[in-house]
Amino acid sequence: MKSDSFVDYVLDQLHEVGTVQCRPMFGGFGLYARGKFFGIIFKGRLYFKTSEATRASYASRGMKPFRPGKNQELKSYYEVPADVVENAGELARWAAEAIGIPSN
Repeated sequence: MKSDSFVDYVLDQLHEVGTVQCRPMFGGFGLYARGKFFGIIFKGRLYFKTSEATRASYASRGMKPFRPGKNQELKSYYEVPADVVENAGELARWAAEAIGIPSN
């Protein structure tokens, strides 16, 4: 995998989640944990998989769905707010929701 400082930063921020694998895809990177595809890094932005229960947290903060191309939109993946990306503990909580890890 070629060096990308944002990818490295995100992986470091996700250390509380446990082992996160990063694989090239869509001209970006796919994130996997516990055997599940849960995130996308594309053009310096991080997107997490959402569900009916979690999508409102993203939309209420003005976050948009992943658009890999002009005419494509993956409505189940939404951009993670910058302040969440910058807070490792909060990012781990949002990632756990994306992965489907039950909260305590």
